[in-house]
Amino acid sequence: MNISNSEALFKQARQLIPGGVNSPVRAFGSVGGTPRFIQKGQGAYIWDADGNRYIDYVLSWGPLVLGHAHPDVVAAIQRTAANGTSYGAPTELENQLAELVISMVPSIEMIRFVNSGTEACMSALRLARAYTGREKIIKFAGNYHGHADMMLVQAGSGVATFGLPDSPGVPAGTTENTLIAPYNDLDAVRSLFEANPDSIAAAIVEPIAANMGFVLPEQGYLQGLIDICHEHGALLILDEVMTGFRASTGGAQQAFNLDPDITCLGKVIGGGLPVGAYAGKRDIMQKVAPAGTMYQAGTLSGNPLAMAAGLATLTELRRVGVFDQIAGRTKQLTDGICHVMAEFEVPIQVGQVGAMFGFYFLKQPGAIIRDYASAKQYADTDRFAQFFHAMLEQGVYLAPSQFEAGFLSSAHTDEDIQFTLNAVRKALQQILS
Repeated sequence: MNISNSEALFKQARQLIPGGVNSPVRAFGSVGGTPRFIQKGQGAYIWDADGNRYIDYVLSWGPLVLGHAHPDVVAAIQRTAANGTSYGAPTELENQLAELVISMVPSIEMIRFVNSGTEACMSALRLARAYTGREKIIKFAGNYHGHADMMLVQAGSGVATFGLPDSPGVPAGTTENTLIAPYNDLDAVRSLFEANPDSIAAAIVEPIAANMGFVLPEQGYLQGLIDICHEHGALLILDEVMTGFRASTGGAQQAFNLDPDITCLGKVIGGGLPVGAYAGKRDIMQKVAPAGTMYQAGTLSGNPLAMAAGLATLTELRRVGVFDQIAGRTKQLTDGICHVMAEFEVPIQVGQVGAMFGFYFLKQPGAIIRDYASAKQYADTDRFAQFFHAMLEQGVYLAPSQFEAGFLSSAHTDEDIQFTLNAVRKALQQILS
């Protein structure tokens, strides 16, 4: 497989952009080798600068639930762009997308659009502190809620990939009100509330820990978090930036029957354009300016291009049978991976909910990954790196990190799944020989 153009572009990029990329995990740092510079995407496929085609299971890290360049989404963007790209003023599109999201996500009564998942989580935390009059926040080791200073403590995603305990440049005082608990451990949460009475504003959690690989919540864990928070007068913030409209059409909260106070959204609601949102109960959201006193603003928030793309995406996604087909093919893929790995007696842990999936190569048979500590202890990152490159050579593009989730779209076909499973078999034959 020729990658000379990607190599040349990466060499040039490293002279212009820190590390040659505008988001760290793109640099292939944890798997080695040269990142592919992408030239175009169509449906379930992407093509790199050397003309190589790949079946794409990254999908821009989740937003492209309909695949690349879906005709309805492209048409909506083109139609809207012809009238202008941004006004810094309200548009009807904002109302339409707000109504659609509220109708699809059970707990949401009001919503505020922003421009990224980081901004959504940062604003949701500020709102929780403003609403409760408290300052401390509980987050969970390995959960990633964007790169705001107070959240870069035992974070997942790129921080997990690069093995950074925290980020330089974050003042110690910024994180002094951030409390850490292990994921899937309710007793640790109870202990934090007991040690910090009447001072915790909220807990923020990924319902599926998809930034340290793919760790499912244990039975009763998420509802237990809500109950503990409410018992102590705190809020529960559900970070559905990744799981929203992917765990189900109503997100993880619909899949797991949850009623959070505040929800963070992103990715899918922009149809591939920059977007984020925080949303929740009306009495809480009314605290946000100008309705209330908690200030948050953004020039490009609710910009018409992202609103139009999100409307087209969610309208198609909620059509009867569309999501079920994606979820069915995702299960077909993960069941197939389990079957092939068993053939080769390779220890692996696989997870799947809706249109999301993830898997760990395990350092030892029988190991169970249930939190950040066990992910770091048992995940075989060296074997994953070998597997990643073997799959890449066969035209299958996975996330270039053991600690990231994968995604399917409505554009993936049964033939794509079968091709991928054949590639898995060939990759194992290669790396185990």
